[in-house]
Amino acid sequence: MTLSVFDIFKIGIGPSSSHTMGPMRAAREFAAGLARDGLLGETTEVAVRLYGSLAFTGVGHGTDRAILAGLEGALPESVDPDSIEPTLQRIRSSGRLRLLGEHEIAFDEPMQLLFMHHERLPGHSNGMRFTALGAGQRVLREEDYYSIGGGFVVRGNETEAPEAHQHAPPPYPFTSGDELLALCRAHGLEMYELMLANERTWAPEAQVRARLLHIWQVMQACVERGFRQTGLLPGVLKVRRRAPRLYRVLTESGTAQPLDVMDWLNAYALAVNEENAAGGRVVTAPTNGAAGIVPAVLHFYRRFEPGANDEGIIRFLLVAAAMGMLYKRNASISGAEMGCQGEVGVACSMAAAGLVAALQGTSEQIENAAEIGMEHNLGLTCDPVAGLVQIPCIERNAMGSVKAVNAARLAMRGDGSHKVSLDQVIATMRQTGADMSTIYKETSQGGLAVNVPEC
Repeated sequence: MTLSVFDIFKIGIGPSSSHTMGPMRAAREFAAGLARDGLLGETTEVAVRLYGSLAFTGVGHGTDRAILAGLEGALPESVDPDSIEPTLQRIRSSGRLRLLGEHEIAFDEPMQLLFMHHERLPGHSNGMRFTALGAGQRVLREEDYYSIGGGFVVRGNETEAPEAHQHAPPPYPFTSGDELLALCRAHGLEMYELMLANERTWAPEAQVRARLLHIWQVMQACVERGFRQTGLLPGVLKVRRRAPRLYRVLTESGTAQPLDVMDWLNAYALAVNEENAAGGRVVTAPTNGAAGIVPAVLHFYRRFEPGANDEGIIRFLLVAAAMGMLYKRNASISGAEMGCQGEVGVACSMAAAGLVAALQGTSEQIENAAEIGMEHNLGLTCDPVAGLVQIPCIERNAMGSVKAVNAARLAMRGDGSHKVSLDQVIATMRQTGADMSTIYKETSQGGLAVNVPEC
């Protein structure tokens, strides 16, 4: 398996890895392709069509904004979130868009950004078609892209994102949980050691460790900013941020309560996903809609587990990423394909496994924790109210964080033996996602999305 830990954990911006980060990457790649082919100067118009889930909930997820920023050259990992709104205001007020910041074209947004609600491209629900036109409406270039979850993008008939096959083969490739366990046993390696050995194929160990700790720093910064910010989140729902008040209550109360640990988990998760909903800087883990669970459980580890240290953080992230790779390969991490079981369910499974690794549990206990984390999220639907990553998404991360810690504790109290394997639960998740009605897969056409008033 050729995915890297840093393919699973990406630094980006909210509110959605599939609806914001993926489209921004696709738009940037399309514009870069025009430049490579010498077509940038000939381009007079760019038309973008959004299909499936992107058409239904793209506006609420900021897809339109992300595409415009991407066409101007922005990338999710490097763009300043605070620069996006001024850029959009300039485009809309002037009616001019600067492809890659170099070539200016007219851009009448309502005419050139089209939402194809009743059509779907063949490869994936999150489809996009970019068309560059020249003089006389001549088509200069047309490309289809798919945003397949977690910020991954594939083009046309590709089946894997470039991140998934650009690396040299690692020493310990695995395609299933059973294979991963067998490799650990055969080579006398702990799971994090195996993952670290694979990562050394592509970078020196010191660099891998530094990048993992940087991921952790970004997660911490996101929580800290989420505790500072107040007011309403953007969008018609007028959702008020709750993390700042919960943080104040926990830090200013003089007496510790028995369930304070749960309150802290809730506060950490809410802080991240409120930042995500506001378009802030987050880490996909493995997606933006589920970005609060891994950071919340990592914060739990550092704050409440005796002896917690940076080595534990590194073990956590390496093993959590291994679980994410299994889900991405054998099912999906896209809410538009799997429902929220593919986002919050996967994040819960990853965090549970990561926590056991941080606490130096066995490989069998890690696999058991990951299985428990998903088994009790099977069938979880993705039905965002008003197409926003707010209700039920923000609270759902808090619930997933608590569930992940409990899954880890259950696994640590056993010897790793259990009846349902991780591979079996991943297969069940994939089958459940395939059977799930489209209205429950990020289209806002069913569930809470149609039973809760938008404003």
